Amino acid sequence: MIRPDKIVSITNRHFFKNMDNFYSQIKYLCSLGIYAVILREKDMSRDEYRRLSEKVIDITSGYKTRIILHTHVDVAEEINYKYIHLPMKKFKESSKKLKAFNLVGVSTHTVEEAVEAQSLGASYITASHIYKTQCKAGAEPKGTGYLTRVCKSVDIPVYALGGINFENMEESLNSGADKVCMMSELMKLK
Repeated sequence: MIRPDKIVSITNRHFFKNMDNFYSQIKYLCSLGIYAVILREKDMSRDEYRRLSEKVIDITSGYKTRIILHTHVDVAEEINYKYIHLPMKKFKESSKKLKAFNLVGVSTHTVEEAVEAQSLGASYITASHIYKTQCKAGAEPKGTGYLTRVCKSVDIPVYALGGINFENMEESLNSGADKVCMMSELMKLK
């Protein structure tokens, strides 16, 4: 069973021939009622990312889906946008600036990082990588046992990440995850 309210999309514009197709896919995902889209375009310059963020926020403004910016705290501050997701290192470096944000997500890869992110004020964390994924080629997945340990170690929502698809999402949710994050599965969906 597909439960859109439990799904977070992680973007990757490289799946698309052009930006119009990318924007169209984001609108399509929002029309399905997914919980959030994390705008994770790590190879863009700051100015490119700002333009992309403003465009995505604008084209999705009529939907309930949350758009969560990634890494660029300065861009979020400039455009007065209050949802951000950060790698752990950037989260620690930016902690004083984050008090003004309504939602702060943090990428974690160990139980210890999950606990630390919570203690430093994260709103939610991603726990990765759960299943085998091309994004982490050659690295062994941590599995649902790891996911369960993370979920039992913190009191904030945990989003499972890494190799999640429609076939295994329920297993991740049953292991304690509040939401599941998908990239390839959703960037190709239509």
